[in-house]
Amino acid sequence: MAKKGKKYQDVAKLIDPAKLYTLDEAAELLPKLKTAKFDESIETSIKLNVDPKQADQNVRGVVGLPAGTGKTVRVAVFTKGDKSTEAKEAGADYVGGEELVEKIKEGWLDFDVAVATPDMMATLGKVARILGPRGLMPNPKAGTVTADVGKAVREFKGGKIEFRVDKVGTVHCLLGKSSFAPEAIKSNFMALYEAIQKARPASVKGTYIGKVYLGLTMSPAIRLDNSKL
Repeated sequence: MAKKGKKYQDVAKLIDPAKLYTLDEAAELLPKLKTAKFDESIETSIKLNVDPKQADQNVRGVVGLPAGTGKTVRVAVFTKGDKSTEAKEAGADYVGGEELVEKIKEGWLDFDVAVATPDMMATLGKVARILGPRGLMPNPKAGTVTADVGKAVREFKGGKIEFRVDKVGTVHCLLGKSSFAPEAIKSNFMALYEAIQKARPASVKGTYIGKVYLGLTMSPAIRLDNSKL
């Protein structure tokens, strides 16, 4: 295993590995863990006691983060006709149809969110194998397949994110930046946490949410006390 750098080891001393932190304590501690010169991202990992192989336990959804993500989100809209104008006026970074699909076939993926009108889904099916593994394929459950493209663009630009459980049952999400105030960190985390709770599959019995961690891009993670959330 590669040895951790001195800065990492120094901030690691600020975390008690045997302690379960309250959200208040974690939000106050996070900015102190910053080791990079850039504004590090705040990330959370939430382990769910689900079996993603079961269709009804493949937890996913969308949530608007009250304080935003702190990140510039590049939105590509796949549409045509009047909806193209609507998307551009809402602030979409890229708008198009078949020509954008052809660019994707050639390796172009310079966007973070893909929004599509329903009539474009058959066309996008041609690049589903490229977009799907990267989490970029539009999906109705994620709010990215919609006729109201203007609203979708504004929401994703304003801090709306998609969450989805991975193959081992963990949700990983960006929650903001290390420069965020503790209150912003807490409000964003609770918005996501409550959305995940609401997405609980009916077939899941017993404990649903397992271990929960908060951390920065370049720092060790803080484990939260679920009973205090």
